[in-house]
Amino acid sequence: MLIVHHLNNSRSQRILWLLEELGVPYELRKYQRDPKTLLAPPELRAIHPLGKSPVVEDGGAVLAESGAIIEYLIDHYDTGRLAPLQGMPERQRYTYWLHYAEGSAMPPLLLKLVASRIATAPMPFFARPIARKISAKLQRDFIDPQLALHFSYVDNELAATGWFVGGEFSAADIQMSFPLEAALARSGMAERLPHVAEFVARIRERPAYKRALERGGPYALLG
Repeated sequence: MLIVHHLNNSRSQRILWLLEELGVPYELRKYQRDPKTLLAPPELRAIHPLGKSPVVEDGGAVLAESGAIIEYLIDHYDTGRLAPLQGMPERQRYTYWLHYAEGSAMPPLLLKLVASRIATAPMPFFARPIARKISAKLQRDFIDPQLALHFSYVDNELAATGWFVGGEFSAADIQMSFPLEAALARSGMAERLPHVAEFVARIRERPAYKRALERGGPYALLG
Protein backbone atom coordinates (compact mmCIF):
# COMPACT_ATOMS: atom_id res chain seq x y z
CA MET A 1 0.00 0.00 0.00
CA LEU A 2 1.09 3.56 -0.70
CA ILE A 3 2.60 5.24 2.39
CA VAL A 4 2.47 8.98 3.11
CA HIS A 5 4.95 10.39 5.62
CA HIS A 6 2.98 13.36 6.91
CA LEU A 7 4.36 16.29 8.91
CA ASN A 8 1.93 18.47 10.81
CA ASN A 9 1.25 21.95 9.36
CA SER A 10 3.08 21.21 6.15
CA ARG A 11 2.75 20.81 2.42
CA SER A 12 2.01 17.12 2.89
CA GLN A 13 -1.59 18.07 3.70
CA ARG A 14 -2.02 18.61 -0.05
CA ILE A 15 -0.95 15.05 -0.78
CA LEU A 16 -3.52 13.64 1.63
CA TRP A 17 -6.16 15.79 -0.05
CA LEU A 18 -5.17 14.60 -3.54
CA LEU A 19 -5.30 10.96 -2.47
CA GLU A 20 -8.75 11.50 -0.96
CA GLU A 21 -9.91 13.09 -4.22
CA LEU A 22 -8.50 10.14 -6.18
CA GLY A 23 -9.96 7.58 -3.79
CA VAL A 24 -6.59 5.87 -3.46
CA PRO A 25 -6.06 3.95 -0.19
CA TYR A 26 -2.91 4.88 1.73
CA GLU A 27 -1.16 4.32 5.01
CA LEU A 28 -0.52 7.49 7.00
CA ARG A 29 2.58 7.90 9.17
CA LYS A 30 2.55 11.11 11.22
CA TYR A 31 5.46 13.23 12.41
CA GLN A 32 5.44 16.33 14.64
CA ARG A 33 7.55 19.46 14.27
CA ASP A 34 9.95 20.43 17.04
CA PRO A 35 7.95 23.00 19.07
CA LYS A 36 10.98 25.34 19.36
CA THR A 37 12.64 25.13 15.95
CA LEU A 38 9.50 24.12 13.99
CA LEU A 39 11.72 21.73 12.03
CA ALA A 40 10.80 18.18 11.10
CA PRO A 41 12.05 15.44 13.43
CA PRO A 42 15.24 13.56 12.51
CA GLU A 43 13.24 10.36 11.97
CA LEU A 44 12.22 11.65 8.56
CA ARG A 45 15.85 11.49 7.41
CA ALA A 46 15.62 7.73 7.63
CA ILE A 47 13.02 7.96 4.85
CA HIS A 48 14.64 10.67 2.71
CA PRO A 49 18.07 12.33 3.16
CA LEU A 50 16.61 15.85 3.38
CA GLY A 51 14.34 14.88 6.24
CA LYS A 52 11.39 16.88 4.94
CA SER A 53 7.75 16.18 4.19
CA PRO A 54 5.88 15.18 2.13
CA VAL A 55 7.54 11.90 1.31
CA VAL A 56 5.60 9.10 -0.34
CA GLU A 57 6.57 5.45 -0.72
CA ASP A 58 4.93 3.42 -3.44
CA GLY A 59 6.07 0.02 -4.62
CA GLY A 60 9.67 0.59 -3.61
CA ALA A 61 9.84 4.14 -4.97
CA VAL A 62 10.54 6.96 -2.50
CA LEU A 63 9.18 10.28 -3.75
CA ALA A 64 9.77 13.78 -2.39
CA GLU A 65 8.77 17.33 -3.46
CA SER A 66 5.07 18.13 -3.62
CA GLY A 67 4.96 18.88 -7.33
CA ALA A 68 6.83 15.73 -8.27
CA ILE A 69 4.62 13.64 -5.98
CA ILE A 70 1.46 15.12 -7.50
CA GLU A 71 2.72 14.44 -11.02
CA TYR A 72 3.50 10.84 -10.06
CA LEU A 73 0.12 10.24 -8.42
CA ILE A 74 -1.74 11.78 -11.36
CA ASP A 75 0.25 9.69 -13.85
CA HIS A 76 -0.32 6.46 -11.94
CA TYR A 77 -3.78 6.83 -10.40
CA ASP A 78 -5.81 9.48 -12.24
CA THR A 79 -8.00 8.76 -15.26
CA GLY A 80 -8.16 12.30 -16.63
CA ARG A 81 -10.47 13.66 -13.95
CA LEU A 82 -7.95 15.85 -12.07
CA ALA A 83 -5.55 16.80 -14.87
CA PRO A 84 -5.93 17.52 -18.58
CA LEU A 85 -4.58 14.69 -20.69
CA GLN A 86 -1.31 15.08 -22.58
CA GLY A 87 -1.92 16.93 -25.83
CA MET A 88 -4.93 18.86 -24.57
CA PRO A 89 -4.58 22.67 -24.79
CA GLU A 90 -5.17 23.04 -21.04
CA ARG A 91 -2.23 20.79 -20.18
CA GLN A 92 0.36 23.56 -20.51
CA ARG A 93 -1.61 25.82 -18.18
CA TYR A 94 -2.00 22.94 -15.71
CA THR A 95 1.78 22.32 -15.71
CA TYR A 96 2.47 26.03 -15.28
CA TRP A 97 0.40 26.36 -12.08
CA LEU A 98 1.69 23.06 -10.74
CA HIS A 99 5.21 24.53 -10.74
CA TYR A 100 4.35 28.19 -10.10
CA ALA A 101 3.08 27.28 -6.63
CA GLU A 102 6.52 26.48 -5.23
CA GLY A 103 8.75 28.20 -7.80
CA SER A 104 7.21 31.69 -7.63
CA ALA A 105 4.39 31.97 -5.09
CA MET A 106 6.08 30.49 -2.02
CA PRO A 107 9.48 32.31 -1.96
CA PRO A 108 8.11 35.76 -1.01
CA LEU A 109 5.87 34.18 1.62
CA LEU A 110 8.88 32.40 3.14
CA LEU A 111 10.87 35.63 3.07
CA LYS A 112 7.99 37.38 4.85
CA LEU A 113 8.04 34.73 7.56
CA VAL A 114 11.82 34.93 8.00
CA ALA A 115 11.84 38.73 8.10
CA SER A 116 9.09 38.84 10.71
CA ARG A 117 11.02 36.40 12.88
CA ILE A 118 14.16 38.52 12.64
CA ALA A 119 12.27 41.39 14.22
CA THR A 120 11.10 39.30 17.17
CA ALA A 121 14.07 36.93 17.66
CA PRO A 122 15.85 36.87 21.05
CA MET A 123 18.93 39.11 20.95
CA PRO A 124 20.84 41.65 23.09
CA PHE A 125 18.71 44.74 23.74
CA PHE A 126 21.10 47.04 21.88
CA ALA A 127 20.73 44.98 18.69
CA ARG A 128 16.92 44.98 18.64
CA PRO A 129 16.41 48.41 17.02
CA ILE A 130 18.88 47.55 14.26
CA ALA A 131 17.27 44.17 13.59
CA ARG A 132 13.82 45.71 13.50
CA LYS A 133 14.91 48.40 11.05
CA ILE A 134 16.52 45.83 8.77
CA SER A 135 13.42 43.65 8.90
CA ALA A 136 11.08 46.58 8.24
CA LYS A 137 13.14 47.87 5.30
CA LEU A 138 13.43 44.40 3.75
CA GLN A 139 9.69 43.91 3.97
CA ARG A 140 8.78 47.41 2.78
CA ASP A 141 11.21 47.66 -0.13
CA PHE A 142 11.28 44.10 -1.46
CA ILE A 143 9.07 41.46 0.15
CA ASP A 144 5.74 43.31 0.29
CA PRO A 145 5.99 44.58 -3.32
CA GLN A 146 6.71 41.02 -4.46
CA LEU A 147 3.74 39.70 -2.49
CA ALA A 148 1.51 42.34 -4.03
CA LEU A 149 2.78 41.55 -7.53
CA HIS A 150 2.32 37.80 -7.30
CA PHE A 151 -0.93 37.56 -5.42
CA SER A 152 -2.65 40.33 -7.36
CA TYR A 153 -1.70 38.34 -10.47
CA VAL A 154 -3.11 35.14 -8.96
CA ASP A 155 -6.29 36.89 -7.84
CA ASN A 156 -6.85 38.21 -11.36
CA GLU A 157 -6.25 34.76 -12.84
CA LEU A 158 -8.93 33.27 -10.58
CA ALA A 159 -11.45 35.95 -11.52
CA ALA A 160 -12.52 34.24 -14.75
CA THR A 161 -13.65 30.79 -13.56
CA GLY A 162 -12.55 30.43 -9.94
CA TRP A 163 -10.16 27.61 -10.85
CA PHE A 164 -6.64 27.61 -12.27
CA VAL A 165 -7.24 25.36 -15.29
CA GLY A 166 -10.31 26.26 -17.30
CA GLY A 167 -13.58 25.93 -15.45
CA GLU A 168 -12.86 22.64 -13.71
CA PHE A 169 -11.21 21.71 -10.43
CA SER A 170 -7.82 20.02 -10.96
CA ALA A 171 -4.70 18.89 -9.14
CA ALA A 172 -3.23 22.31 -9.95
CA ASP A 173 -5.79 23.79 -7.55
CA ILE A 174 -4.60 21.36 -4.88
CA GLN A 175 -0.99 22.39 -5.44
CA MET A 176 -1.86 26.10 -5.34
CA SER A 177 -3.89 25.74 -2.15
CA PHE A 178 -0.89 25.90 0.20
CA PRO A 179 0.51 29.28 -0.96
CA LEU A 180 -2.98 30.75 -1.14
CA GLU A 181 -3.92 29.66 2.36
CA ALA A 182 -0.56 30.99 3.53
CA ALA A 183 -1.14 34.29 1.68
CA LEU A 184 -4.46 34.86 3.41
CA ALA A 185 -2.93 34.04 6.79
CA ARG A 186 0.42 35.81 6.53
CA SER A 187 0.68 38.33 3.70
CA GLY A 188 -1.46 41.09 5.15
CA MET A 189 -3.29 41.29 1.81
CA ALA A 190 -6.40 39.23 2.54
CA GLU A 191 -8.83 42.13 2.02
CA ARG A 192 -7.29 42.84 -1.41
CA LEU A 193 -7.64 39.25 -2.67
CA PRO A 194 -11.38 38.56 -3.01
CA HIS A 195 -11.02 35.80 -5.60
CA VAL A 196 -8.30 34.06 -3.58
CA ALA A 197 -10.56 34.22 -0.52
CA GLU A 198 -13.45 32.72 -2.51
CA PHE A 199 -11.17 29.99 -3.84
CA VAL A 200 -9.97 29.04 -0.36
CA ALA A 201 -13.51 29.05 1.05
CA ARG A 202 -14.66 26.82 -1.83
CA ILE A 203 -11.91 24.22 -1.54
CA ARG A 204 -12.47 23.93 2.22
CA GLU A 205 -16.01 22.76 1.50
CA ARG A 206 -14.89 19.85 -0.65
CA PRO A 207 -15.57 16.52 1.09
CA ALA A 208 -12.12 15.17 0.17
CA TYR A 209 -10.46 18.25 1.71
CA LYS A 210 -12.37 17.66 4.93
CA ARG A 211 -11.49 13.96 4.97
CA ALA A 212 -7.81 14.83 4.53
CA LEU A 213 -8.01 17.17 7.53
CA GLU A 214 -9.63 14.46 9.61
CA ARG A 215 -6.79 12.09 8.81
CA GLY A 216 -3.93 14.59 8.89
CA GLY A 217 -4.92 16.41 12.05
CA PRO A 218 -4.91 20.12 13.01
CA TYR A 219 -3.62 22.43 10.31
CA ALA A 220 -2.23 25.77 11.50
CA LEU A 221 -2.58 27.49 8.12
CA LEU A 222 -6.34 27.41 8.55
CA GLY A 223 -7.57 30.71 9.87
